[in-house]
Amino acid sequence: MSHNTYNPFIHAQQQFDHVAQTLELDDGMKDLLRSPMKEIHFSIPVKMDDGTTRVFKGFRMKHNEALGPAKGGLRFHPHESADTVRALSMWMTWKCAVVGLPLGGGKGGVICDPQTLSLGEQERICRGFIRQMHQLLGPNTDVPAPDVMTNGQHMIWMLDEYETITGGHYPGMITGKPVNLGGSQGRTEATGYGVIYTLEALLAKKKLNIKETTASIQGFGNVAQYAAELYTQLGGKVVAISCWHQKDQKSYTILHPEGLNIAALVNIKDKFGSIDLDKAKALGYEITNGEAWLYQEVDILIPAALENQITAESVPQLSSKVKIICEGANGPTAHEADALLFEKGITFIPDFLCNAGGVTCSYFEQIQGNTNFYWEKDEVLTKLNLMMVNAFERVYALAEEKNIDMRDAAYTIAIQRVKDAVQLRGWA
Repeated sequence: MSHNTYNPFIHAQQQFDHVAQTLELDDGMKDLLRSPMKEIHFSIPVKMDDGTTRVFKGFRMKHNEALGPAKGGLRFHPHESADTVRALSMWMTWKCAVVGLPLGGGKGGVICDPQTLSLGEQERICRGFIRQMHQLLGPNTDVPAPDVMTNGQHMIWMLDEYETITGGHYPGMITGKPVNLGGSQGRTEATGYGVIYTLEALLAKKKLNIKETTASIQGFGNVAQYAAELYTQLGGKVVAISCWHQKDQKSYTILHPEGLNIAALVNIKDKFGSIDLDKAKALGYEITNGEAWLYQEVDILIPAALENQITAESVPQLSSKVKIICEGANGPTAHEADALLFEKGITFIPDFLCNAGGVTCSYFEQIQGNTNFYWEKDEVLTKLNLMMVNAFERVYALAEEKNIDMRDAAYTIAIQRVKDAVQLRGWA
C-alpha cells in the first residue's frame, strides 16, 4: 500500500463519521471531534557526529483532552506524516475512552530514520524534542510513550532532559521506561496478554472451551508472541504463524496441524520477529506462503502485524470454521470487510479494544510514577485483566442489544464518553 493512496486520517474520520451519524451528534460536536484540538509542528536542529547541523521535523498532535491528559506514543520514521500522527492521536482518544481510562488522545513523531543514525545523534534528537515541547508535556498534561522505532532508552533520554529543564523528578511524565528507572512490570506482555483476556471473555459468552480451540496468527513481534504464549498456556492450539523475513523481503507462514511449540519458535526468532525457517523445518514444521495464515481451518484468527489484511476480497475465502477474529494489530480489517464478517456470523474484537492492554499498562506506569510506588507483576496483570474484561463486557452488551458489530459498539461507547466530557466542561 503506497503512502499516496491510503490516508489514515481520512480512514479515521470515515470511521468517526459513520458512528457520529447514528449518535446524531450536532455539527459543532462533530467538527470538534473529527480533528485534533491542538497541533504542534516544530524543527529540531541537531549537531551530527560529522560536525554538520541537520534539522529534523517534529510533530505532537493532541486530539482531545476532555477526559484527561493526552496520552500516546512517539514514532521515529523516515515517512512520518502529519496525517498519520493526526489519525493515531484520534484513535488514542477512542482507545483510552473505550477502556475507561481518564486520559485523552495524543501522538507524536519525528521524521528521521534511526537505523541510519548513531546513538549519540538519536539522543540529541530526543533531547531536542523535549527542548521544543517541554512546556506542553508533563505528568498531568501530556504523557508520551515509545512507538515505531523508539524504545525505553529514548524515553529515558527524554525524561532526563525534561527533569534537567524543570528541576525535579517526574517519572510519570513519560511511559515505556526500563523497569529499573520507573517502568512498570508486565508492560512487555501487556498488549499480547490483553488480546487473550478479551478473547477469553468472548469464548465464555459463546460457551466455548479454550482448550478445544485452534488459532492462526499473523506476526511474531511483541504482541503476537505474548498472545501466542498466553493462549497456549491456557490450553489453546496455535496451528499457524505468519512472519516477515528481512532477508527475502517477504512473509512466510509456518504450519503444523498438531500445534506449534511457541517456546521453541521464540528461541529461533530474531529481534524483528523473523523466525529462522531452516530451524523451523528441522522442528518438523511446514513452510508456505505469507498469506496462508488467513485461510487455515481454525476457530480464531489473530492478525497482529499489519493494517489492511482482511479485505472484502478475502472474507468469502475464509474457512467456514472461523468464528472469532481478535485484532491485535491496528487497522487489520478493511472498512468494507466489517459488514461481510458480520453477515458471516464472525465476531471480531476491534483493534482499539483488543490491543488496548498496552496503553492500559502505560496508564498503570503513569500512576506508579506519580505516586512513586511500584506494583508487583501479578498485581499489574490482575488489574489489566479486570479493566480489559470490564471494557469488553460493556462493548459486547451494547453490540448484542443493538444488533451491531463490536467495532460500532466500541466506537459508540468511546465517542459518547468523550462527548459527555466535552459537554460537561462546556466546550460544546
